[in-house]
Amino acid sequence: MKWTATKIKALKGVRKIAMLTAYDALSGALVDAADIPVVLVGDSLGMTVLGHETTLPVGMDEMLHHTAAVARGVENALILADMPFMSYQPSVAMGLENAGRFLKESHADAVKIEGGMFRAELIEALVANGIPVVGHIGLTPQSIKEMGGYKVQGKTSEQARTLMDDAMAIEQAGAFALVLECIPPELAETISSALSIPTIGIGAGAGCDGQVLVFTDLLGMSGKPVPKFVKKYADLNPIISEAFSAFKSEVEAGSFPADEQTY
Repeated sequence: MKWTATKIKALKGVRKIAMLTAYDALSGALVDAADIPVVLVGDSLGMTVLGHETTLPVGMDEMLHHTAAVARGVENALILADMPFMSYQPSVAMGLENAGRFLKESHADAVKIEGGMFRAELIEALVANGIPVVGHIGLTPQSIKEMGGYKVQGKTSEQARTLMDDAMAIEQAGAFALVLECIPPELAETISSALSIPTIGIGAGAGCDGQVLVFTDLLGMSGKPVPKFVKKYADLNPIISEAFSAFKSEVEAGSFPADEQTY
């Protein structure tokens, strides 16, 4: 079954929604094979794949390239592409044009944009032109310079009211889902209960309608400290390192390739 924005939205109140990132055909195929409904081609690839410190250097070329690669490995999951920094902020017209490129050139099924009620006009324009949208509020990595770092958002009553207003505006503008990142769990649950669209949490507690993680964090592949909200379901980094070291040792010893690896 091919997942669509309509089908994802209909899961609200029916079952929790799992979402994982993927950045190439192999990781996309692995996520898809696990029957996970949504594959997010996140601009987090700036750190996980390209070696940057933040998502800010990632541009349209990189996102289109990786989204297309993921699409070649996915059959059933909805492919959700992050719109990178400054691909939609300057104007609604620019956002509409670039979002269309994701669907036309990279075979994405939907796009995700960061920001609250001030993105409502853009979301309305995208949805009116047949482009499904997921919103993203709370800790928004593309605004990390303004936020002063990776900090929990919505801790004061004023911030909480603003996030609630943002969430309502995003739903009313036509988004089919909303990512809530790094906000107190009580606030995330309140927002989730108030909306008719699913919320996908990352560092926002169990009260959301779904959860998303970066797949390399989940698999313990980064070799670096991970945020508190990450659970490692595997610890592959030492296993990979051991395999590489064994290969090196056998090559140096002349034991690889053996007869069974030789034509």
